[in-house]
Amino acid sequence: MSDPSDQAPSPIPDLDERAEHGSDHERAVRTMFDRIAPTYDLLNRTMSAGVDVSWRKKAVAELARAPEGTILDSCAGTMDLTQLIAKTYPRRKIIAADFAGQMLEAGKHKAPAVERVVADAMDLPFERESMAAIVCGFGMRNLTDTARGVHEAFRVLKPGGLFVTLEFFQPSKLTSRAFHATYAKVVLPTVGGIVSGDREAYSYLARSMEGFLRRPEYEALLVKMGFRRVIGRDLLFGIASLVVAEKGGAS
Repeated sequence: MSDPSDQAPSPIPDLDERAEHGSDHERAVRTMFDRIAPTYDLLNRTMSAGVDVSWRKKAVAELARAPEGTILDSCAGTMDLTQLIAKTYPRRKIIAADFAGQMLEAGKHKAPAVERVVADAMDLPFERESMAAIVCGFGMRNLTDTARGVHEAFRVLKPGGLFVTLEFFQPSKLTSRAFHATYAKVVLPTVGGIVSGDREAYSYLARSMEGFLRRPEYEALLVKMGFRRVIGRDLLFGIASLVVAEKGGAS
């Protein structure tokens, strides 16, 4: 077991500061997720009471209207979404990608037939217009540069392809702010620290919500990058949100 003093510093949640400390932020986030990979699923199940499963089902249901072709689970983590995609669309080719290899390793038993790729969502190792759909669950807010992540999704999607984002955006509604003030800021770091032994990692996950975009800002970014028919909706009083966008025409 590594000495806590050897662990990487906490990632910087503020978007403006991330641009200035890009490589340090990326390295710190990757190291953090590799550290908490062994207990990540246990904590999710303990703290979500299954609500996150219903959110994922809504995201996967959106993929039904994607064109034929490969589905990419970007920022796949321990492959919860991947598993659900594979069960829902068994005839589709599916790829699970994440920049934290230990997260993919921890979840590989959930969808053993799915191809796993260690890859950065801001620099995807896939050909232009090679994907019919991309789904990203709770990963966009961890990127150093959100715009680069959106650009890469646009690049690898074929015309008519779907980009489905399930995310904790910056709290805006009273209910979501109240959730963040209690559950995300206090309960998540405390329980996360007990289960994983890494309180700082779960403190970061809470701070990352505050440092990320609001849902309307993210939707505006998608439009700016070339997506069309961008539709977002809040889930459970705005605690989480689902945003679906379509790539139009030739890129």
